[in-house]
Amino acid sequence: MPSPLLRFGAVCGVVMALSVGVPGAVEAFTGETTVTSLVIGLGVAFGPPALTAFHLRQSEVAGRFGAVAYAVNMIGLTLFAGIAFALNLVVFFLDGAVTRELLQGPTKVVLLGGTAVFVVGTLLFSAAMLRAGVFPRVPAAGYGVTLTALAVGASLPDGVLTSLLHVLVAVTLIWLSLSVRRYADRP
Repeated sequence: MPSPLLRFGAVCGVVMALSVGVPGAVEAFTGETTVTSLVIGLGVAFGPPALTAFHLRQSEVAGRFGAVAYAVNMIGLTLFAGIAFALNLVVFFLDGAVTRELLQGPTKVVLLGGTAVFVVGTLLFSAAMLRAGVFPRVPAAGYGVTLTALAVGASLPDGVLTSLLHVLVAVTLIWLSLSVRRYADRP
């Protein structure tokens, strides 16, 4: 088992979790700010290595379904990371009228399509984790529930609910990452 890759992925999972959860918690009090947008927008880059570590941890028992779920989730996560990057580091800084115009037509279709692939991949991978039984059941199920809710809630105005979703995603990702790390550190 490639322990350095598992460790790297586990660290990336924690970094991504903190980059989602901490700004999400702060935004409950401040609303979205330049700093919180920057942290969230850049933090999504740590998702693919974390997902790879989660998959490697269970790949021996996850079978073909697990491999397909990983592939769909990786494509969806990559698309959604691009969406989160663009929304937090580009669209956030645009004038409201420009944003409304930008998010119509083809751009809206692409954003919805990318989000749909992310949701399907997330649900499949969560099901694969539950089937494989390698990860604790709560974060394995939480992966599907919290990340799906976050993706669906991305279009909602910032508030206590969206902040709570960010924190729950962070807790789930940290729990999964620590499970990988404990496994990678075993003798």
